[in-house]
Amino acid sequence: MKLQRKNRLRALSFGAIAVSGALALTACGSDNNSGGNGGGASASANASNIKCDNAKGQLLASGSTAQQNAIGQWSKDFMAACSGVQINYKGVGSGAGIQDFLQGNTAFAGSDSSLKPDEVAQSKKVCKGGKAIDLPMVGGPIAVIYNLDGVDNLTLDAPTLAKIFDSKIKKWNDPAIAKLNPKAKLPNLAIQAYHRTEDSGTTDNFTKYLKAAAPSDWKYSGGKAWQAQGGQSAKGSSGVAAGVKQTNGSIAYDELSYAKGLQMAQLDTGASKPVALTTDSASKAIADAKIVGADGDLSLELNYATKAEGAWPIVLVTYEIACDKGNKADTLPATKAFLKYISSDDAQAGLANQSYAPLPKEIATKVQSAIDGLS
Repeated sequence: MKLQRKNRLRALSFGAIAVSGALALTACGSDNNSGGNGGGASASANASNIKCDNAKGQLLASGSTAQQNAIGQWSKDFMAACSGVQINYKGVGSGAGIQDFLQGNTAFAGSDSSLKPDEVAQSKKVCKGGKAIDLPMVGGPIAVIYNLDGVDNLTLDAPTLAKIFDSKIKKWNDPAIAKLNPKAKLPNLAIQAYHRTEDSGTTDNFTKYLKAAAPSDWKYSGGKAWQAQGGQSAKGSSGVAAGVKQTNGSIAYDELSYAKGLQMAQLDTGASKPVALTTDSASKAIADAKIVGADGDLSLELNYATKAEGAWPIVLVTYEIACDKGNKADTLPATKAFLKYISSDDAQAGLANQSYAPLPKEIATKVQSAIDGLS
């Protein structure tokens, strides 16, 4: 037993391989969740399709927990195909991962947001003759979950959601909800709106959606901390899901992996018909994003107010951050080979099994081209 405990503790060290497990999509490294659906179905690709090139040695990386399940599975796949490589990804949060990278401690970082201008400037110290660039890699859908007896197909829109979460709409039979659901038998029941207790990237992305799609109804500045008054709070994605599951009349925002077994609302986005959340509909929203990075950087500007047909607008994207030039010679081959693999069709196709959204083909192609140019 002592040996098992020692090995378990050792597996939590920086050199441990991140393995897909209890962590589920959290939208931000500051989220500290437990529970959820870590995958079940494997995201493994055919090992014969993985090109090792000259990859060898140990590849250290750290950052966002939002993508940790995906990176964990991809690492296992890659190491199974490329026996000379050890990939060690530590989920420490986006901010800490970027700092590890800027201090020259890691080959790349994972982040749920693109680099800030001052971070790009700092990166020139570790990227000799170059700078850090953002490479989009994993899409993260955020669901609107609810628990309402007798109402199986609920449709909401951004203004109504904003009013619900700002305690302006307090009953399920409110006229605004009834207008969107003319066939539903809405009860005269108080709405219990759940939000995250702690700072959360999920909160940040959900409120970005409300700000963009319902600016007249959501007046808060947004961010990782919940700002509106009223409602119920719960800690972690699992706590929010548990609260909704136990409470008739409840509603919340949560990662798709935590929504399984719960009712999910559709969104009236202004498209021809309401949009249901799937990994495919989340990918369509990412496809409607604009690449706003320049000089090799591929940072995206998501269109939270998208009206594209079949596009679910509440989504986030994580990035792998690497040097465009000036990578260390001993880690460059492994960095390029691994990043090229995880942006490949095979690797991206497996994301849906873990409740992530694959990159649209057009964006993935640009990511692969940028990876080819790393030096």
